Formats: sequence, structure tokens, C-alpha cells
Amino acid sequence: MTINANLGLAPWDVFHQGMTHIIGITMGQASIAVGIILVIFNAVLGERLGWGTLCNMLFIGLFMDLIMLNHLIPICKGIIPGTIMMVLGMIVIGIASYFYIGAGLGSGPRDGLMIALTKKTSKSVRFVRNAIELSALIVGYLLGGYAGVGTLIMALTLGYIIQFAFKILKFDVSSIKHRFVDEDIKNLKAKLSKMKYQYANFKIKQ
Repeated sequence: MTINANLGLAPWDVFHQGMTHIIGITMGQASIAVGIILVIFNAVLGERLGWGTLCNMLFIGLFMDLIMLNHLIPICKGIIPGTIMMVLGMIVIGIASYFYIGAGLGSGPRDGLMIALTKKTSKSVRFVRNAIELSALIVGYLLGGYAGVGTLIMALTLGYIIQFAFKILKFDVSSIKHRFVDEDIKNLKAKLSKMKYQYANFKIKQ
């Protein structure tokens, strides 16, 4: 919705499009590639890998290509309908961020960066998110991504919208506790070890 509002790409999409010019891949593939890099960087900052992180990293890129290449969402023509679609898109992002982060299965690469920096700096979600969006915008623009007035609006307001959504839904992002891949693997090994022990005792009794 924010892309097809046709007022300029969202900051991260400016970055993704810049990558398509440099590497020659689709925007969805660029999204996945950036996600992989961010997952590694987030791990350095102390954010661990969750199943939701992997799904976010993979499926957003796949769905982006599916929707864009098949023209499933119309492209707006005109400032008013474009602005409406852009605002609705940002609202969807804010509410969706609550639902998938609140699921406790790990945040996506970009939101993981937001959470990690929020914890490390003790700054507000609004400040951290806006700083991230502006950084992605600048680098993407230098790489040749398309930026417009909508890009600037999203870069300056998306953090406010996400924080407002969290406030309305009474969600404290710094207190969220996720299930992580390494924990699930450890628990699975423990259960398998217990089952093996129980089976061995059963055989002895036989």
C-alpha cells in the first residue's frame, strides 16, 4: 500500500530498490538479503533468533514480489487517494507490528534492530524507529532508490504511528519475552534425552 500510493517509496523500500539497481534482483529478494544481514547484526547487539524472525525475513520478501509482480494492489493516481492509501498502509504496519511482535516468536530483522537499539540506548521507540528509517532512506537514495514527498512523510511519522499503536494497545516493547530457536532446540534435545532414558529403563524392566 505504501509503495503503490505512488508518492515515493517507504524508506526501507528506497533502500531495497537501490539494491535492485546495484545487484539486479527483485525488491522482494533485496528485502530478504537485507533481512539476513540485519539478523546477523541484531545477534551482535544481543537480539536472538526466533521462528518469527525467520518467517518475517523470508515471507515479507516473497509476498512483496507476489503482490507487486501480479499487480494485486492498484497504483494510485492523484495526491488525495495516494495519501489515504499511504496513511492506511502505515496504520496497518503499526497494528501488525503489535500482533506479530506480541506473538512472542521473535521480531523481524528491522523491528529486531529497533528493539535492540531501544534497549541499548533507552531512547523511545519513536526516536529509534525514525533514526533507523532516515538512515535507510539516505543510503537507499544514494544507491539510486526513488524517494518522494511520501518517503519523507513516512520517514518522519512511521515511528509515531507505531508508538501510538503500541500505546493504544497497551504494549510495552521493552518487556516482551520471545521464544527463540536455540531454546526450542535445547528443549527438544532435553525431551528426546528424557524419552531415550525412559525407553532404556523400560527395556531393562522387560
